[in-house]
Amino acid sequence: MKIRKKTWKEGFESILSGEKTFDARLADFKCKKGDVLVLEEYDPIKKKYTGRRMEKKITFVLNTNKQKYWSKSDINKYGLQIIGFK
Repeated sequence: MKIRKKTWKEGFESILSGEKTFDARLADFKCKKGDVLVLEEYDPIKKKYTGRRMEKKITFVLNTNKQKYWSKSDINKYGLQIIGFK
């Protein structure tokens, strides 16, 4: 399945250059390993899409709402970090 998502310019550039190898998204949609994320660059100042886009195959999905390691109060206090690595 292909999933289209708006991506702000600085995030788009970081992914395009290979520096950023992950993405953090609100879990208001379903996705799974093997799906394709279609990232469309968006300029929040001009409030319009730039026309640039890229496709990335999803290799891993971490839904923090389904985690069982930390209490809700600790998450509210500290937040969560999404950590990418190679």
